[in-house]
Amino acid sequence: MRGLSNPIDAPPTRAPTVSDAAAPPATPDPAESLTATLREAAGRHGERAVLLCSFQKEESVLLDELLRVEGGERVRIVTIDTGVLFEETLATWRAFEERFGVAIEVQDASAPEGDRWTGPEHCCSQAKVAALERALDGAEGWITGIRREQGPTRAEAELIERDEQRDLWKYNPLAHWSEKDLWRRIHERNLPYNPLHDHGYASIGCEPCTQPGSGREGRWAGSSKTECGLHVITT
Repeated sequence: MRGLSNPIDAPPTRAPTVSDAAAPPATPDPAESLTATLREAAGRHGERAVLLCSFQKEESVLLDELLRVEGGERVRIVTIDTGVLFEETLATWRAFEERFGVAIEVQDASAPEGDRWTGPEHCCSQAKVAALERALDGAEGWITGIRREQGPTRAEAELIERDEQRDLWKYNPLAHWSEKDLWRRIHERNLPYNPLHDHGYASIGCEPCTQPGSGREGRWAGSSKTECGLHVITT
């Protein structure tokens, strides 16, 4: 792996800030905090930063903005393929590559021996988390589509956090974005997006476990599960 575009002599002892010149306001401006956080991630980590892409509306905005900031093209774009993604998600994948001109790395989390996952007890635990660990191997920064508005497990998300479990920085550039903010940006810039959003799917995971619903209520509907495991800290 080549060296960083902005090498750092030693690991930071505190969380990097979205601006070294001035602290962000108490309630950051969504557009400004998005750009500043992505610029920080790309400038600090270069190709040792990873944007995990699930081809939802959040990634439409993230990928578009990332490629507009200096050094953003060096960030690795990675997706986890469980083998049971919606056809619409696969089409969005192709649309992203065509529109943004990026090569999306794939980490396989499909069922063994040609089977198909039929529930979250396997896919959303060991297989998917193992794929994430492979994607983040050697990374210094992880860019996510987490928003505070998505639910109680994400309500305290910060723009930049330290993931002590994985020993890397976690960037949540959309932490302060609302649903309305996302759609305004998508329509303003005519960005590609997953068409399932037009059919009542606010949050989109794998086909067997995702139903239409607002927020994240369509994910693992009828169960107590609220996270797939990627953003869960184990002790």
